[in-house]
Amino acid sequence: MKIKLIAIGKTDNQYLIKLIDTYKNRLQHYVTFELFVIPDLKNVKNISENQQKEKEGELILKHLLPTDQLILLDEKGKEFRSIEFSQFLQKKMNSGIKQLVFVIGGPYGFSKNVYLTAQGEVSLSKMTFSHQMIRLFMVEQIYRGFTILKNEPYHHE
Repeated sequence: MKIKLIAIGKTDNQYLIKLIDTYKNRLQHYVTFELFVIPDLKNVKNISENQQKEKEGELILKHLLPTDQLILLDEKGKEFRSIEFSQFLQKKMNSGIKQLVFVIGGPYGFSKNVYLTAQGEVSLSKMTFSHQMIRLFMVEQIYRGFTILKNEPYHHE
């Protein structure tokens, strides 16, 4: 199984980029992982929030394969403890899917079509974080999940 994380807009904080790259590199020991960034929309001041969600949604859906399993990072999604998330990853691998795709939406969330296409929603916290920080948290949690599955000493409980 491959894992892809799709995010809207680039990360401009060099410290976050460095940390994200650290966990991306560590993840390569366990799974093929890709962070794919969809560029920010231009002229968003001239469109409504709904129009922005629709346009971002079209771009997200355009980058999915028919066999992909789509999981949205959404504040209303299921919350996991780290061990539960590792079990979630294991179930996805056992199910035989080719690619698991997590998506971090834009500032207003996801369009209706993206919600209808998704096979699930995950929440990292009830708190709100910047979209740039969520990328780091998500890559780290995927890495943590794999170290748990391999009984490696990264996670302590």
